[in-house]
Amino acid sequence: MSTIQRQVIWNIGFSVIIALVVAAAFIIVFPIADWSELWNRHFMDIPFVVFIPAFSIAIGILLGIISGMFWRRQFQSVEHSLHQLEQGKQTGFVEKQSITEMQGIAEQIDKIGRQISEQAKLSQRLATEKVEDQEARIQEIIEQERNRLARELHDSVSQQLFAASMMMSAINTTKQSSNEEDREAKQLKMVEEMIHQSQLEMRALLLHLRPVALKNKTLQEGIEELLIELSQKVTMEIKWKVEAFPLDKGIEDHLFRILQESVSNTLRHSKAIKLEVLLIKRDDLVILRIVDDGIGFEVDNMKAGSYGMQNMHERALEVGGTLKVISVKSKGTRLEVKVPVMKNGDGVND
Repeated sequence: MSTIQRQVIWNIGFSVIIALVVAAAFIIVFPIADWSELWNRHFMDIPFVVFIPAFSIAIGILLGIISGMFWRRQFQSVEHSLHQLEQGKQTGFVEKQSITEMQGIAEQIDKIGRQISEQAKLSQRLATEKVEDQEARIQEIIEQERNRLARELHDSVSQQLFAASMMMSAINTTKQSSNEEDREAKQLKMVEEMIHQSQLEMRALLLHLRPVALKNKTLQEGIEELLIELSQKVTMEIKWKVEAFPLDKGIEDHLFRILQESVSNTLRHSKAIKLEVLLIKRDDLVILRIVDDGIGFEVDNMKAGSYGMQNMHERALEVGGTLKVISVKSKGTRLEVKVPVMKNGDGVND
């Protein structure tokens, strides 16, 4: 039941009760000798006994609509402010309210908004300091990434290439012992697909060899360089829209690593034909969106068991942002990161 409907019902009931009480008091003070007078006497051509309740109901409806619209505006104002808090924006819900209780709610929402902003500033500042501290460890991190890559290449790509080699040996044997051309064609197709998948996985794993920090490059330059290089090596259609705007170093680093992880997952698992990347800034929000048209996956299961997905969520939280993933089977996957930009922090956004 809406606020207006509830107020109309309450006011109708209240008006009818008031009318009955007043009528009862009037009859007690001035007793009526002939009750038929209530029906015989008219007001605006309406019997008096009908006019009183009808007038009470009309007044109740009018007052209910007015009060319902008033309270609906109050609730909409609170809802709008809470929505702004959810999006990481300043509420702007600090104007003087006509009701003491609503003013208290406005002050509480504004206080929560300031606390969230301060926490986001602190998170971004800590992220920037964390990246600066890691500069001295870049060589060690690169070496660890290379060792991890070697293990993954051995466990995945090497095994697939070995399987392809065995399949090719089977093809040669089949060609010598029979003329089953359809069987050979299927085997050759399987080999082709395995080798193609191995190449994609190899390129995805090589993404992890990139240094953690964007040395002497902005986030926009790093994204464009990564996607241009990738588009030259894979058959996937890659499109991007990257706007140029200043960001703290910590935010740039975390967004770039999220992009790397997401693109790596797309190459290894999605079987996508198209990939789109968007980086824009709207209303003090930085938005990074990666969309593919692959096979999709179960988001809930992936969150529970994927280290990569958990890592991306943690990176988004470290800079005070949010990460949402929407995936539909056979339709594709959309990953979106939103990070609020603090104007009074200690970074480039001062």
